Amino acid sequence: MSEFANTDSEGIDGVRMTWNAWPRTKVEASKCVVPLAVSISPIRSHPEIPTLPYAPLRCKTCSAALNAFARVDYIAKIWICPFCYQRNHFPPHYAMISETNFPYELYPQYTTVEYELQPNLDPRNPANRPQLLPVFVFVLDTCMIEEEMGFVKSALKQAIGLLPEHALVGFVSFGTQTQVYELGFSDMSKVYVFRGSKEISKEQVLEQLGLGASGRRPAAGYPKHLQNGIQNASINRFLLPASECEYTLISLLDELQRDQWPVPPGHRASRCTGVALSVAAGLLGACLPGTGARIVALVGGPCTEGPGTIVSKDLSEPVRSHKDLDKDAAPYFKKAVKFYENLAKQLVSQGHVLDLFASALDQVGVAEMKVAVERSGGLVVLAESFGHSVFKDSFKRMFEDGEQSLGLCFNGTLEINCSKDVKIQGIIGPCTSMEKKGPNVADTVIGEGNTTAWKLCGLDKSTCLTVYFDLSSSEKPNAQGVNQQLYLQFLTSYQNPEGKTLLRVTTVTRQWVDSAVSSEELVQNFDQETAAVVVARLTSLKMEIEEGFDATRWLDRNLIRLCSKFGEYRKDDPTSFTLNPCFSLFPQFMFNLRRSQFVQVFNNSPDETAYFRMLLNRENITNAAVMIQPSLISYSFNSLPQPALLDVASIAADRILLLDSYFSVVIFHGMTIAQWRDLGYQNQPEHQAFAQLLQAPQVDAQMIIRDRFPVPRLVVCDQHGSQARFLLAKLNPSATYNNANDIAAGSDVIFTDDVSLQVFFEHLQRLAVQS
Repeated sequence: MSEFANTDSEGIDGVRMTWNAWPRTKVEASKCVVPLAVSISPIRSHPEIPTLPYAPLRCKTCSAALNAFARVDYIAKIWICPFCYQRNHFPPHYAMISETNFPYELYPQYTTVEYELQPNLDPRNPANRPQLLPVFVFVLDTCMIEEEMGFVKSALKQAIGLLPEHALVGFVSFGTQTQVYELGFSDMSKVYVFRGSKEISKEQVLEQLGLGASGRRPAAGYPKHLQNGIQNASINRFLLPASECEYTLISLLDELQRDQWPVPPGHRASRCTGVALSVAAGLLGACLPGTGARIVALVGGPCTEGPGTIVSKDLSEPVRSHKDLDKDAAPYFKKAVKFYENLAKQLVSQGHVLDLFASALDQVGVAEMKVAVERSGGLVVLAESFGHSVFKDSFKRMFEDGEQSLGLCFNGTLEINCSKDVKIQGIIGPCTSMEKKGPNVADTVIGEGNTTAWKLCGLDKSTCLTVYFDLSSSEKPNAQGVNQQLYLQFLTSYQNPEGKTLLRVTTVTRQWVDSAVSSEELVQNFDQETAAVVVARLTSLKMEIEEGFDATRWLDRNLIRLCSKFGEYRKDDPTSFTLNPCFSLFPQFMFNLRRSQFVQVFNNSPDETAYFRMLLNRENITNAAVMIQPSLISYSFNSLPQPALLDVASIAADRILLLDSYFSVVIFHGMTIAQWRDLGYQNQPEHQAFAQLLQAPQVDAQMIIRDRFPVPRLVVCDQHGSQARFLLAKLNPSATYNNANDIAAGSDVIFTDDVSLQVFFEHLQRLAVQS
């Protein structure tokens, strides 16, 4: 697999841009068709990032942090901010600074540094234990068949064993009603029950659990701010350190039964998912502000009771489809989304995260819950069963330590500073706008906008955000043409799993180019992969929020405009059309995007579409590009494993293909290979090479699966078998039933009327050169 390993294109900064040189004016930027956007992985780990044990110096005007691009006068002890040109004096503890002795943040190679912000040491806490402990509240659906309950219980027991000892744990179960367990009362099982049919406010939750203003009593002998990260001691009845309540929780899970309420024939179980999540969020509202907490919801079916209901209990009424949503024929949808929007606001104001693990054959309401999961920075996994490896392995990964750890962090905020003419339109990704206005806020909004600061309640090593920029509409840059460079600075503060507060500062610079004079520099600085992902994220957003948006048409028009602007051709002569290598892969990405599950929602449920889009919006560029355009590797006797064209012509009887489409990994055996395998040739000593050929794709598939979250589904299939559809659906249909007579023996045809890449290119060339 190593020969296909991707070189680290994000570098120390974790930043990739659609254009690595920017046009000067708004008009020129709009002619570029692909938006000015930056993809950033705010806390991606990198061995070269230094950690500094002090706080950064901030500019007194724009509050940008001191960085490698600041101009420094070592004699006068002054630094000039590259963003607002303010002159700032160094404080006394920088007195020793000189041209040969300066701090890490001024080294040109450290454009990203991390500051460890020291909490005030407390005399009563000499070991300086983390004062804000992470909290996990498990919310378990009990309306499941016995077999599923068995799977989910064993997964939960394993997770509880993997939690850090000092993490606090709470447990809530729900069916027709919601039960909150008092884990601190270990003599017997003590449960608080909430009705599932009516909405309940945070205040009511706290009052009923005895955590309201009247029920509070401070813990004796502790200063107010040091009660284990808890506002009042009585919450220790519900949230206990994992090491103390592991036994209680495991016995509780052993005794836990399916929801006892009878379900009449022809009806769905009564399931109050909305109330359960409200109660869990309310319970966490009693924690100290700043405590990192996650609600881990395990849901096995649709909500049919109380707020957040997505379908009636009558089984004759199906769960909403895309068609219903388009026709406004989904009576519960808007109300449920409104409920989850309010839950999202509550979670964000508390700084807490909602993670969703949904496992069911039918839909469970991911499309409605998407807003709460995405705005709180939660993880989402969608599987067919709690016994499926997609759920089991992903759930285990969430709590694992060491190399496989996701590096779950809490309570992040992202601030962006940028040069004078740059405006921020917004961010697509797992975050919430903090509505912090400033001179760098654009008039138009994309995603979470109208701000220069965002809340990231939950973030991890792989979290990636896409920031969309615009330019100010002043036509000409300043007459003296002051600056050839533009600067962007990203400041991410967050709490790591050990409870330390860190601030990561990334400052990047790019060149302004006058594209009105020549577009050559722009062309050389185009990043095709990033551009494809940025366009895909924007398309998905538009499909969600714009009524009657025709995605295919919009993508086609933009691609034609891009090719007309940057292609080389003679007017009205399609044969003369050529594209610079810097753009040559982009049309192919667009062809695959048009056919992908992000644009063609037919055959997917709204839940699946919401799930795919949430992952598209939070993964890094390399992973997101694989979602749009899968990778294909071919294994055969006469050559080493090598990348193959994503085309039906790559299928051969004596080949094995490995397809990685991010959500699933497919091992596809050609006809002859499958026959030999069924005859058991691989077990005969003289056919050692065949055994190795069968083994190679399995090993590579396991490597892909090991490093990915959520864990992809592994499909092993044979040519002409029913599961071969997983591969055929992703291939370019260069051979269909219309031209089947041209194909090579042992290859395959695809039964479709979709156009092939070749035909798509011919049309594109013809339309791009039209005068």
